[in-house]
Amino acid sequence: GAQAVAALAYGTESIAPVDKIVGPGNIYVALAKRYVFGAVDIDSIAGPSEIVVLADETADPQYVAADLLSQAEHDEMASAILVTASRTLAEAVQTAVAEQLATLPKRDIAEKSIAANGAVLLVGDLAEGVEVINRLAPEHLEIMTASPLDLVGRIENAGAIFLGSYSSEPVGDYYAGPNHILPTNGTARFSSPLNVDDFVKKTSLIYYSKEALFASGDAIMTLARHEGLEAH
Repeated sequence: GAQAVAALAYGTESIAPVDKIVGPGNIYVALAKRYVFGAVDIDSIAGPSEIVVLADETADPQYVAADLLSQAEHDEMASAILVTASRTLAEAVQTAVAEQLATLPKRDIAEKSIAANGAVLLVGDLAEGVEVINRLAPEHLEIMTASPLDLVGRIENAGAIFLGSYSSEPVGDYYAGPNHILPTNGTARFSSPLNVDDFVKKTSLIYYSKEALFASGDAIMTLARHEGLEAH
């Protein structure tokens, strides 16, 4: 919770302050991480959950609906979007979502999520669908097409990509192995899932010999004087 973020950032009688705080949480955790950024580093401001399914006419509408609801049940602010060129699939998925909502234990949450942030985007073809995906930059992307490997190389922006009808989002949540702390809210345009590089610092090393310094000295002094920094 937010109190744990504060304890880690500033320290308590029993907890030493840390240098970086990572990981997902609810809106209170996210806002707490934003607040302490600068006192410590953070990975990202994560949430709410998102899923986009890029599907063609070969996709099973029941599978698509189930995977959309897997994120909608997280939070009323979660988003679940289908992108397809098949009107037949689009209509079948809408029907399947309504059917599955009827028996979902977290129906109230999922229903509000679907109503407020759910969408079916009908595109002209899969190429246009890929363009839409790259603009949305979703947290989770499922490619449920006849040949998902033919499309994956054209995806530029997505937190995690699930290929085929049997690679559902919960597989990544719980079992597949890659880190599942993912960029949300379009930030996959410029950031990656939590990974080893998030725990690596880099330092610049500069070493000039006497000869190298003398060779560059006039240029260095000229730049300093143009800035009015004579001590430089």
